[in-house]
Amino acid sequence: MSLTSVVFNPIKTHTATVVFSHGLGDSGDGIAPAFLSLSKMLGHVKFIFPNAPSRPITVNGGMIMPAWYDISSLGENIEEINEDEEGMLNSVRGINGIIRDEIDSGIPSNRIVIGGFSQGSAMALLVGLTSEYRFAGIAVLSGYLPLRNKIFKMAAESNKGTPIFMAHGVIDAVVPYNFGKLSSELLNSKGYRITFKTYNTLSHSINPDELRDFAQFLKDVLPDE
Repeated sequence: MSLTSVVFNPIKTHTATVVFSHGLGDSGDGIAPAFLSLSKMLGHVKFIFPNAPSRPITVNGGMIMPAWYDISSLGENIEEINEDEEGMLNSVRGINGIIRDEIDSGIPSNRIVIGGFSQGSAMALLVGLTSEYRFAGIAVLSGYLPLRNKIFKMAAESNKGTPIFMAHGVIDAVVPYNFGKLSSELLNSKGYRITFKTYNTLSHSINPDELRDFAQFLKDVLPDE
């Protein structure tokens, strides 16, 4: 699966890349403006915002919309999520194609951060944990760990020590805060390097405080060289 993307090209010599995936029903064009200030701040970094393919979404009555995978139900219990593994793995292949293109262009994998918002952040974790490439970091905004009952059997050792930035709003009514917190605790228990940030007034969105913390994470793992 070949994906189209919205791209913020670096304003200085290109030495690092962020691949950041949007949430359900959104697009690269929709989410990219939220990161324009980060792109200007990190002039050596190329930002890529892939566009998910459109597909029917069961929980929305079969409405066709951009999505990385189908969602059949929503609930408060993370253990009861019925996940679209086939859709997720198809999307992994598409995102991996973008990563390979960056590596082929001369950017080493340890200068690439994989991130996302909501559905996109679940994809970031699935791509990051299963990849044979070692990344500079993984960023999870308002998301959760997908395929939690089998992902550690699928995981490669490459990113066991990779910094993972997780951020979640306490009043998120779409992906409950508890999903993010439990996911971070499970990853931490498996030995992954987790930073979990909580935002008391943040709903299912991105706010300036979160962007500031994400920017600092990117500065730490993708320093200008």
